[in-house]
Amino acid sequence: QVQLVESGGGLVLPGGSLRLSCAASGRIFSFNDMDWYRQAPGKQRELVATITGDGTTNYADSVKGRFTISRNYAKNTVYLQMNSLKPEDTAVYYCHCTCPAWGQETQVTVSS
Repeated sequence: QVQLVESGGGLVLPGGSLRLSCAASGRIFSFNDMDWYRQAPGKQRELVATITGDGTTNYADSVKGRFTISRNYAKNTVYLQMNSLKPEDTAVYYCHCTCPAWGQETQVTVSS
């Protein structure tokens, strides 16, 4: 059974950057897609970014050009680099694998 452990959340000023990490304790096959979701207070969970087994990436329109998803196959880890952060990016972020598995969540707060 795969477990996903997230790290890297926190409080950041608008315009700042954060990098989220999601490390898998079990084996993730290269064909498994990895995703980042987020859920803001009072809103539904939304898909932020996906990286497929062959490295193809997709992003929500709201984060295109600012966020970058990547994965390290050797370390079984997926990353979400978030730049030019906005207050509306404030949410709980979740890592997901089509293994399937969900991360435990990490809070990102963008505020001055």
